[in-house]
Amino acid sequence: MTLPIATESPQLDDELVDAARWADEAWMHEQFTWLRQHAPIRWMEPNGYDPFWCLTRYDDVKAVESDKRLFINDPRPLLSAKILPVVTEQLFGRRHLVRSLVTMDDPEHSRYRMLTQAWFRGENLRQLQGRIDQLATDYVDRLAGLGGECDFVKDVAIWYPLRVIMSILGVPESDEPLMMKLTQELFGSSDPDNQRSFEPNALVETVRDFEAYFSELSRSRRAHPTDDVASVIANARIDGEPIADLEANGYYQIIATAGHDTTSSSIAGGLLALIEHPDEMAKLRADPAGHMAGALNEIIRWVSPVRQFMRTATADCAVGGTAIAAGEACVLWYPSANRDEAVFEAPFAFRIDRGGANHLAFGFGAHVCLGQHLARMEMGAFLAELLRRVDAIELNGEPRYIQSTFVGGLKNLPIRYRLK
Repeated sequence: MTLPIATESPQLDDELVDAARWADEAWMHEQFTWLRQHAPIRWMEPNGYDPFWCLTRYDDVKAVESDKRLFINDPRPLLSAKILPVVTEQLFGRRHLVRSLVTMDDPEHSRYRMLTQAWFRGENLRQLQGRIDQLATDYVDRLAGLGGECDFVKDVAIWYPLRVIMSILGVPESDEPLMMKLTQELFGSSDPDNQRSFEPNALVETVRDFEAYFSELSRSRRAHPTDDVASVIANARIDGEPIADLEANGYYQIIATAGHDTTSSSIAGGLLALIEHPDEMAKLRADPAGHMAGALNEIIRWVSPVRQFMRTATADCAVGGTAIAAGEACVLWYPSANRDEAVFEAPFAFRIDRGGANHLAFGFGAHVCLGQHLARMEMGAFLAELLRRVDAIELNGEPRYIQSTFVGGLKNLPIRYRLK
């Protein structure tokens, strides 16, 4: 990829928070390139939003993520318009629409994270390897049955990680279409193809549907516990007390949504990158075992499906030489940090054997992605099976990206392929 031209949009503050602009990946990287070079820590005041510091350099994003006491999630864990907390308070009587690990700080965050952490690490993941390998085979079978042409996102990529995480969570396969619909409405609430409606309270209604579903799942697992994550959450205790329904529902939602949507975005974006870089595709085909770990790291850096999180300073401080006052919020832009020229050599080149610094697509520090190892396992199993059985893959139309400032990626990837 050619390095974007460093140029600033005259309305950058407003445009950077406009979800529609994020459907244009080239535009997004042009703006971040300009910001890294000219205003890497910039105060922004977009219309309809409380002001914030915009952080675009790798070292600055990592520094903020590294200090969980100086920079906290509450009260602004995500970039959102001023109206959202007002509507949430009016309709729910609470501060956050979803109360999950994303909104929590220590000591609460650590206590809740520990409830399920073992499910996504070590021996438990090793026990899942066979199941994930089989699901990868099943979904390449699905691809094979589509006759050599498909929309890879809609026909394959979104369903494979969904089946993996729902089997871990304990949601029956028959309910997966509902989980997919609600996830797309939640993360794609700004995209006209995914949003429930144009009504202002559409996002609130999506969350209500999630809560109704998971409240019933909790009741079922409390009455009849099984060997799944839903049973862990439903019967969990913090300081000897059952966790509240709000926190339980938030826990279910973050696992059910982020547990598959970010992985499907990485699989689809990774396939597009390999198609657009045939030399890298050939390199991975020639030695999948030797190159897979590097390919996965590069794909995740390249795609960076989580666009941003926010942190708020608890005291006056400085980041990258810029003074930040207590109470001021910082937006951490991961796609920009993962293209930082000061950290990654030729960051706009896709290289599956890239070494050097680790990307920040999974975050860093206390809030690093709970499911990062599972995501790598899923991606590796699928790509290995795909390249083993598919001889050639090419684009069959124009890829399209979702309109979202939070979790993003491809929403259409038309491909043509030939089986071996």
